[in-house]
Amino acid sequence: MPSADLADLRARVQHALDRERQHQHDVLAPLGPDMTDLLDAVFDLLSGGKRLRAGFLYWGYRAAGGSDSDALVRAATSLEVFQAAALLHDDVMDDSDVRRGMPAAHRRLAAAHQQRSLAGDSGRFGEAGAILAGDLCLNWTDEIYTTSGLPQAELLRGRAVFDTMRTQLMGGQYLDVVEAAQTWQGVPTDQRIARARKVIRFKSAKYTVEQPLLIGASCAGADERTLDALSAYGLALGEAFQLRDDLLGVFGDPEETGKPAGDDLREGKRTVLVAYALEAATDDQLRRFATVFGRPDVSAEDVQWMRDLCVRTGAVDQTEKLITSQADAARRALDDAQLTDEGRDALLDLIEISTARSS
Repeated sequence: MPSADLADLRARVQHALDRERQHQHDVLAPLGPDMTDLLDAVFDLLSGGKRLRAGFLYWGYRAAGGSDSDALVRAATSLEVFQAAALLHDDVMDDSDVRRGMPAAHRRLAAAHQQRSLAGDSGRFGEAGAILAGDLCLNWTDEIYTTSGLPQAELLRGRAVFDTMRTQLMGGQYLDVVEAAQTWQGVPTDQRIARARKVIRFKSAKYTVEQPLLIGASCAGADERTLDALSAYGLALGEAFQLRDDLLGVFGDPEETGKPAGDDLREGKRTVLVAYALEAATDDQLRRFATVFGRPDVSAEDVQWMRDLCVRTGAVDQTEKLITSQADAARRALDDAQLTDEGRDALLDLIEISTARSS
């Protein structure tokens, strides 16, 4: 997929979002000017991102023989709004400060509370606003998909996956919460990795790649063999994407990722990378790691020490190998799919885009 095609799709998705912003502004106008802060928090968040989920729905449809249309772009745009819901809620749960280089929505709304000298606790105000903003996005996801303009028969074919995606992501978010509340002490490395990969599958991989692809391809009428191949492609690539994201969460450039360097270490995320590092660490290293991992106030020196540990123990190299293995599995999966040449080329290019090392 030429970069120009990707840039064009991003621009078309943004245009659809701009129109949706105006529509929802009109819907909420009777409630008064207080709605502006809420809408701005959502749609400013939606102004950034790679548009991967929209891209996978779009190219799933095109690869299965469907034609380009503004209705298809609008249907694909619904998944960007769905991701916004997940990010808004996730940032509250993780108590994150920054998202895409901007204050996280709950921080932004808390600051507005303070600036306007409103009564009550500003932090609680911000969290409440961000939760409601996420709930709005969940509503709008369904609305945009349903009113996209694609034929109703096509939308109905994609509906089962669309509904499953929304339910399983919320389950995946809770699975992540449960996993964070459990200890890894005494758990063998293979079980740590299996648990981390299960969270990856249901919190990220499926709704980022597999399910958007299947929604698009189902709408276009793909056969079962093709859907099975796209599912295998999507699960493998979705995991590779999240493993890359986990590396960027530790080593990424904040200018590229939009989040502070080492943020995942401060949040104590139990990732495959961390599992590999703990397996090869010495007893002294394990003791120090236990005292600094997951501490919001951890020093920059200790963050750098944990990053160095991931490198010295070979955890980074092992994670990179797993990314390569899953990306290769995604390529092989396409061999069994009946796809248009243009669609196949786009899906191959999306492997490179999804696992890029810089952002």
